[in-house]
Amino acid sequence: MKLRKSPPELIAIFDAVMPGPPAVRRLMFGFPAGFINGNMFMGLFEDSMILRLSDELRDEMMKMKGARHFAPMAGRVMKTYVVIPDSLLADRKTLSAWVGKALTHGESLPRKQKKKPAKIKANKK
Repeated sequence: MKLRKSPPELIAIFDAVMPGPPAVRRLMFGFPAGFINGNMFMGLFEDSMILRLSDELRDEMMKMKGARHFAPMAGRVMKTYVVIPDSLLADRKTLSAWVGKALTHGESLPRKQKKKPAKIKANKK
């Protein structure tokens, strides 16, 4: 499955609302994403921006026209993430507030432990 790159305009919006430290910007499957304590709280996927929200906030956003649950592939819904409606992308102040809510939710999640590198077994001769 070939993924479409995010448009430069959407990447610019992402970068404009991405919080600073301790949040970290890195790539997830080639798309910009925001992480806090090892947990992704926002990101891009093709031509969509997604936020990870609490149950109550997710329900609130889902009432907005154009919001939908994030499904990176047909039948693979990631229920904790919501695709932001285009109308919200056009309103930087309100979008920044929602990103702040996603960051707060991300901070409330258990810190992800760094994975230990796999041990390399020596060949016995």
